[in-house]
Amino acid sequence: MSRIRAELRDRGVPLPPEKDKSEHFDSNCITPGTPFMDRLAKCLHYYIHDRLNNDPGWKNIEVILSDANVPGEGEHKIMDFIRRQRANPKHDPNTHHCLCGADADLIMLGLATHEPNFTIIREEFKPNQPRPCELCGQIGHEMKDCQGLAKEKAGEFDELEKPIGAETEFIFLRLNILHEYLERELRMDNLPFDFNIERAIDDWVFMCFFVGNDFLPHLPSLEIREGAIDRLVNLYKKAVYRTGGYLTENGFVAMNRVQLIMSELGEAEDEIFKRRQQNELNFKRRMKEKKKRMKMEAESEARPAWTPGGQFAPVAVGQHVAAVQNAKREAYDMRREGMEHRRNLSDGGGGGGGHANGRLESMLRPAHSDSDVRGEKRKHEGDSSDEEEEPHDEVRLWEDGWRERYYVSKFDISPDNIEFRHDVAAAYVEGLCWVLRYYYQGCASWKWFFPYHYAPFASDFINVGDLKIEFERGTQPFKPMEQLMSVFPAASKQHLPTPWADLMDDPDSPIIDFYPTDFKVDLNGKKYAWQGVALLPFVDEKRLLETVQTVYPLLSEDEMKRNSRGDDVFYVRKGHRGYSYLLGLYEACKDYNREFDLEPKYFGGVGGKILLSHNAVGPGDDVRSVIRGLEDVPGNMVVCVRFRDPKYSDDFVFPATRLPGANDPPRVLKPGDLSQEQSRNWRPQIGMAPRRSIASLGDAGHRMVGHAVGAMGQYSQVPPSYHDRNDRQSWGHGASGRGGYRQDSSPGSRHLWSGRGGGDGFQRQHSDGYQGGGGGRSDWSPQQRGYQGGPGRAGPGTGWGQSSSSPHIPRSLPPPPQEQQRGYGGQRQHPYQQMPPPRQRGGYQQQQQRHHRNPTW
Repeated sequence: MSRIRAELRDRGVPLPPEKDKSEHFDSNCITPGTPFMDRLAKCLHYYIHDRLNNDPGWKNIEVILSDANVPGEGEHKIMDFIRRQRANPKHDPNTHHCLCGADADLIMLGLATHEPNFTIIREEFKPNQPRPCELCGQIGHEMKDCQGLAKEKAGEFDELEKPIGAETEFIFLRLNILHEYLERELRMDNLPFDFNIERAIDDWVFMCFFVGNDFLPHLPSLEIREGAIDRLVNLYKKAVYRTGGYLTENGFVAMNRVQLIMSELGEAEDEIFKRRQQNELNFKRRMKEKKKRMKMEAESEARPAWTPGGQFAPVAVGQHVAAVQNAKREAYDMRREGMEHRRNLSDGGGGGGGHANGRLESMLRPAHSDSDVRGEKRKHEGDSSDEEEEPHDEVRLWEDGWRERYYVSKFDISPDNIEFRHDVAAAYVEGLCWVLRYYYQGCASWKWFFPYHYAPFASDFINVGDLKIEFERGTQPFKPMEQLMSVFPAASKQHLPTPWADLMDDPDSPIIDFYPTDFKVDLNGKKYAWQGVALLPFVDEKRLLETVQTVYPLLSEDEMKRNSRGDDVFYVRKGHRGYSYLLGLYEACKDYNREFDLEPKYFGGVGGKILLSHNAVGPGDDVRSVIRGLEDVPGNMVVCVRFRDPKYSDDFVFPATRLPGANDPPRVLKPGDLSQEQSRNWRPQIGMAPRRSIASLGDAGHRMVGHAVGAMGQYSQVPPSYHDRNDRQSWGHGASGRGGYRQDSSPGSRHLWSGRGGGDGFQRQHSDGYQGGGGGRSDWSPQQRGYQGGPGRAGPGTGWGQSSSSPHIPRSLPPPPQEQQRGYGGQRQHPYQQMPPPRQRGGYQQQQQRHHRNPTW
């Protein structure tokens, strides 16, 4: 950016002053324990009071705020709340849950709850959105093209300016629909036990951990874009048939069954790596050819319009014209170039100044011809190279010996150290068990971590079925500032108290090795540094805690409060059923450490423990604003208390299943949505541009739809003067009339009549007219101009009919009496309107064709 600013300054472009480096926003401040997060918690406390007091939409809802001083990830704190509420016998099993967030693990967490009504809201990502210039803040140009112009106002006070990204669209992901798809994909027939889709979904969530998560690196042989999930599902189904059981239950793993999948995957690793390399080479070849074509097209467009090409292109002295390879193609190219040259001359009028300038500029542009590549060799120019520098890969997984090279390169151990490979695999298995239990039961241990930067191979999972995985109980998470010392680099030390920050860069600090300023980044086959593996040292917990104990006495009162663990805060407004109950606690008790039961009957079935809060604002008092520019909230009508989730014993297991009484939502997918053919034709979308294919109908399709819905045809009322007429007659035993229909219409529109058909019957159909059939009911209307006789009966009864396609319907043929088992039916229909032929079951059929003018029948 500084280089571009210097270039613009040399061109005399007026530039705004550079921003102070202190104004740079350090995203690391979004970490528990920083002053930023403390201010955020206070702002949210004010915001909730403002909404509950002033927004009618918030009147009867309960709000729970869990700020950064409550240990845990935000989404996992929500899941822990749902799990503990589900275990309450008074919980409503048909509760609807809605989460807003863009993390992919929200989908897995939502499935892990087994709640029937779960929706995730995500902001729709829109690529290639316009970005403002970093110099002037305006849209419409890049930074290198900035002119330093002042921003034009949209309106007198710039009130008409449309904010960037003001229209945010959301995607609603309904997990019950995903549940239906997974039920189709994971279905297994002929099992030796009853198939349970909830258990199968738990296994599917577990298998997704193999392709990577927040706590473990993905296995080298598994890439989502290579169909790793489908491969695992196929191996999983085979394993279930062979072992007779599922992989997981309530968040606990059956490792003997997992080893079977890993063994099958390990046998395919060599083939996976070779196929991956071949796909990479094919992709690079296609991209190279594409760049070459684009370069040739760009150079051909730069050729002056008057320069001939092909056989007539100018060549260097001493060179000769190459022989014609394709005479027809050469002739076609010369004719095309000649026409384009004449068109260019005619467009410019032959002597316009603008056209002359364009021709002059075209002379200055380099021409492209075959002679360019026949000249002497030139020095290679890096800017014009089609090749990009590839990151060095010393492992080469596609070549024999890949396993030994991998462990030597990534772990720096001898290729003969087989025991170390098994240790890495055992640590990875332990991590899989910890992550699954974290998703289904909560944090099993706050001290566990995966002690390696890289994952093992699937073929290294040997004898893992015999492992006994146990985690240390009763552990506690780090305090907020202790966590900051564990995760922050020295460059973000400004968010820590000064004595703590000095431990990061003081050469005499006993933990200075935790904060290197220079470290390696292993691209690990990737292209960009942010995709690589940062080879940072692991933090020694014991050394860290011993060191920070020496600076604890130097914390101020505010810093000590910021470093403490807190509780969730529960808010309700006046008018809520539980408002008086909570307000009464403040009047009856002054002990802020005493726990009370949260009565579920007052709070929509929510249970737990509550305590009085020091941050509560009294009834009628003003809520002080902590945000500059916002006013205080007068006349407070909100009461808040501290909230703690229901407690259960350490041995309690939260059931991962549907609760009794839970009703599944109506199924959304139709049988066609789950067809094998549709699944076979599906391909993953490559790139960020969604397919916007829009279905459309041709003329024939519109005619068919119009006929089906009874729409007015183009020639519905006007028969042609000349046409070929086809008359058909059929009679005899079994000649069946067509099953009919009637459409009531207003005067002037199309009128349709039809009989219902008989058993032994007579049927007649004209191409311009009518169809008869036995049966029907007595009815007649001057506007509809049709007759339909009394009811006939199928079987031995006789049905017959005639109809007319013109207004000349003989009024002298009244419908037969009701007692007769005959029907007379009229149907007004134009010959050009499509009509399926009558079904004939037998008998005698006679066809007659003639040409006539102005038909009436």
